[in-house]
Amino acid sequence: MNYLIGAFKQPCNISIKFSDGRTRKQVPLKRENGQTTMVPLFQNKENIVGEVSIEPTQGKKVEHNGVKIELLGQIELYFDRGNFYDFTSLVRELEVPGEIYERKTYPFEFSSVEMPYETYNGVNVRLRYILKVTISRNYVSNIVEYQDFVVYNYTPLPSINNSIKMEVGIEDCLHIEFEYNKSKYHLKDVIIGKIYFLLVRIKIKNMELEIRRRESTGSGPNTYVETETLAKFELMDGAPVRGESIPIRLFLSPYELTPTYRNINNKFSVKYYLNLVLVDEEDRRYFKQQEITVYRLQETS
Repeated sequence: MNYLIGAFKQPCNISIKFSDGRTRKQVPLKRENGQTTMVPLFQNKENIVGEVSIEPTQGKKVEHNGVKIELLGQIELYFDRGNFYDFTSLVRELEVPGEIYERKTYPFEFSSVEMPYETYNGVNVRLRYILKVTISRNYVSNIVEYQDFVVYNYTPLPSINNSIKMEVGIEDCLHIEFEYNKSKYHLKDVIIGKIYFLLVRIKIKNMELEIRRRESTGSGPNTYVETETLAKFELMDGAPVRGESIPIRLFLSPYELTPTYRNINNKFSVKYYLNLVLVDEEDRRYFKQQEITVYRLQETS
């Protein structure tokens, strides 16, 4: 029995290390099994440098047809699970065909890598970056090892950031005006605004503000839209009166937001909305939704 177990054991161990792995910032990455692990953080156009170590298990040698490392940026749509769309694909050959008898280390470098999109784990799609080492072999399956890393891309403060002003109402029953201080918010921002009641002839029981994320994947008849409510914030409990003004102050940092993504590689989009909800005493709900843009601002250390 032990002999059988040994027969299926990998003939070597592969490790992938980044040269600045100890000093580079680490961020959490949620895996498919739901567990979270800490991985290095990069941004677009950075150099990715490190080394690959291959160590045969005791008493074994590794015959191979070459060793290579690939840097891949991939999108996987869950309705097409298992099919990865590579938008970035780079390769470095590490070793010509031969045999490995003892531990060997191979340096690698990918310079100024094009990583235009951020890492994203959504409801129906994920975008990931990996390093993939492949030891090619005859007659038996290749030996493959993966190393994840995360990419964030930062946006400067927008030069124009208009406020949002809207009027909503039901004829002769309700007329309100709401205002948000801007239309573009960074991930740690605060939404500040006001709601004015110009006409109130229905009995409002309460009012809340929701942050909604809408993820759309695919295209045409194969478009899937998933809407999540990420936050609910009660603005008012009780009936307002005409002329009343309700302040809004909603901090975004407690919520797991991403930037707005528009048509990423023609595969998916992620948009955010502020949804104002009013509920009357008969539990009828009135909505008004407004899209906002969310971006990632460079953090100051």
